[in-house]
Amino acid sequence: MDAQKVRNMEEFAALSGISRPTLSKYFHDPESVRPSTRNRIEEALSKHDYRPNIYAVNQNRRMTKNIGVIVPYLADPFFAEIARNLERRVIDAGYSPVLFSSHGDRNQEKDILDTLRSQKPAGVLMAPLGRNSDRSYIEAFCADVPTVLFDSNLEGLGEAFVGSDNFSFVSQSVQYLHSTGEPPCFLEMANPANPNAHKRRRAYLASMEALDLEPEVLSVPGEGWGFEEIGYQAGLDLLTRRALPTDTVLCSNDRLAIGFLAACYECGVRVGKTGGCDLRVAGHDGHPFSRYTSPSLTTVAHDYDAVSNHSVETLFTVIENGGHLPDRAETLYPARLILRMSA
Repeated sequence: MDAQKVRNMEEFAALSGISRPTLSKYFHDPESVRPSTRNRIEEALSKHDYRPNIYAVNQNRRMTKNIGVIVPYLADPFFAEIARNLERRVIDAGYSPVLFSSHGDRNQEKDILDTLRSQKPAGVLMAPLGRNSDRSYIEAFCADVPTVLFDSNLEGLGEAFVGSDNFSFVSQSVQYLHSTGEPPCFLEMANPANPNAHKRRRAYLASMEALDLEPEVLSVPGEGWGFEEIGYQAGLDLLTRRALPTDTVLCSNDRLAIGFLAACYECGVRVGKTGGCDLRVAGHDGHPFSRYTSPSLTTVAHDYDAVSNHSVETLFTVIENGGHLPDRAETLYPARLILRMSA
């Protein structure tokens, strides 16, 4: 028998080498996992003398086996991709994901919370609207339903937050673009719907200041989630007026960059990092379609797998601890620079 005391399922998973979703599935129904896996788990239970918190497990069984997943705008391929990852991991753990999109609307987000509260889910994974959310409404919901926030952080709400380090996105792109050509200007929406946009703007200003460079922020008109159209119209305007302050454009997100690239093509502006090109363009997010633009878009990508895995595992830890954690944890994953032909 292992002398080390195992306090919870997270520690047991690390010691046994068996994933948390698989363990959760076993403890809800041992027959739901393969016989070979069941034998491994039972051998590990014997070795480490671990028993789950039966009170918490029984308490959770009074809830449904549903896990709510809320995103701000499902038509955005970023949120579609992360929702796909979350759903797969929830299903693998023996739960049923229930997916909602708040469509960028504060009242719709509140209606979703009301619907989920009535359905009594085992837990909820929520990417809130951020500045447009009703903070007090979400706070009351989180007090009743085990909730982990992802992508957009509302300080102090939910049992935990899992997301990407927005500073690492922009600092990498600014440093790379500066080291390989003219320093970038920053193209953003004046009234962004994306809750992380202002963090990226601040990161751009700080990164330029650290390099002793003069920042150039281009705040363009447009509201809502039609980012490609906003980037396209901004590109037509800036290129027609010859109003770009530099030959390097760093967009706040990839969807703006995709629209801007379309405007460049229409205006006969050659984009790329090879000789004879007029402009370099880069973005942020690792949009699933950014590989297939023309030219392919240089971007800084989210770690979709890490954010999805940790969000789901954290929620299961919350559920297995009776719906609450001793302390609210915040986990940020660094971004990854992907070099392509546009810059």
